[in-house]
Amino acid sequence: MLVYKAFWIFTFAVLISFQGGWAQPVRPSGEDTLTIAFTGDILLDRGVRQQIESHGIESLFDKKSDSVFRCSDIVVGNLECPATALRTPMMKKFVFRAEPEWLEALHLHGFTHLNLANNHSVDQGRRGLVDTWHNVERYGMTAVGVGNTMAEAAQPVLLAEHPRRVWLIASLQMPLEHFPYLPEAPSVNQESIDSMLVRIRALREEDSTAVILVSLHWGQEHTLEPTLMQRSAAHRIIDAGADALICHHTHTLQTIEQYRGKYIYYSLGNFIFDQDRDINRRTCVPQVKVTQDSVVVTDNFFLM
Repeated sequence: MLVYKAFWIFTFAVLISFQGGWAQPVRPSGEDTLTIAFTGDILLDRGVRQQIESHGIESLFDKKSDSVFRCSDIVVGNLECPATALRTPMMKKFVFRAEPEWLEALHLHGFTHLNLANNHSVDQGRRGLVDTWHNVERYGMTAVGVGNTMAEAAQPVLLAEHPRRVWLIASLQMPLEHFPYLPEAPSVNQESIDSMLVRIRALREEDSTAVILVSLHWGQEHTLEPTLMQRSAAHRIIDAGADALICHHTHTLQTIEQYRGKYIYYSLGNFIFDQDRDINRRTCVPQVKVTQDSVVVTDNFFLM
């Protein structure tokens, strides 16, 4: 049976009173509880670039979202642009690029991992992708969904070992414009759903107590509900052994579903972006709280 959460029963916090961050995030979780927060799309170009250049990068952050990150041990965001000084733009409709030093602010506000398995990480070509990966690490974070080969990019990332192992699989589930498929070259993960199911089953068989989280970049932009094909794929992923799906790309907050007691976030919506239509402003920052014997998900809703 499917259970859908109604968006309107939650109070939305408004991310408009821009305030500064902190130098060192506070990590309150004890050894017996691990808290992992996820955000949707983060753009640091176009209108957001203008905001940064006019008001500083601290203007992108708010005390309310900062408080969620402060109460999290791990924060995973979807970086929807290369962060590189290289200017090697791809031939595509929308091409983004952020200044690499802007990544420092993400780290100072609590981000620990940035997902690169999306359709804009390659906007500055393969060299720009690799440079972004290195810049993420340079500023103290871990890049996920990227590798020196496609096989490496598809490998699950170990987020934590205590209180039990937590794995994250990040994958792009859409074609890339004018970006040749070269599995032996640096790439983002474009592993098929069928291949991912095999990987999830193997992880589950190897460690029955592990927590397996899946983050997909997929869906139809500016829509509020997933497609039937997405629903089918999401259910298959849960059936294979995943504990939650936490996804993005549509720039909207889509359906949140419970299936067999597991949460599916079809799209979290924008977290930092320059789209100001009402449909694009709602976002969710779920927190996954892991103990030795439970996985509890808490929702935090905002208007950006």
